[in-house]
Amino acid sequence: MSRVSTNWYVITGGPSSGKTTTVNLLKERGYLTTIEHARHYLDTQRLKGRTVEEVRNKQREFQLGVLEMQIEQEKEISPDVLVFLDRAIPDARAYYRFLNLEEDVKLSEAMETVYYKKIFIMDCLPLVKDYARSEDEIAQKKIHTLISEVYESLPFPVLHVPVLQPEERVDFILKNL
Repeated sequence: MSRVSTNWYVITGGPSSGKTTTVNLLKERGYLTTIEHARHYLDTQRLKGRTVEEVRNKQREFQLGVLEMQIEQEKEISPDVLVFLDRAIPDARAYYRFLNLEEDVKLSEAMETVYYKKIFIMDCLPLVKDYARSEDEIAQKKIHTLISEVYESLPFPVLHVPVLQPEERVDFILKNL
């Protein structure tokens, strides 16, 4: 399978970099957006009675579950639609590397077909912990670096989004489509 051109923009970066806030502001301005699947996967597992710790303790299963959700979502979006993705398939490669997990064949195959119009990597903000975020500042920086490395190795334009006020970040992105 080959890469198909899309009109998709990826909003990514390490934990606590303002990705979801930015995506939500884009949605408020009328743009089509997607959800972040790691948090969604955790929420679906919590509804099944599992704790966040139980889910996180099985990292391979967790990463594969998130990846499968991301692959399914990207299959369902028309390549012609302008959409802002809250993370994308290549983020999984960065997390597999961070966790020293052997790359799943589903990830390798998906990486051969992905195509994004542009990648916006959000510079990190101070780390804010919540029920779904277990990383510390060292992990935050390492994940951010791995995400940058993965996307910069792909044949898509990458732009780093500086730390600005949330609305200013959205303006920066929209000026740089």
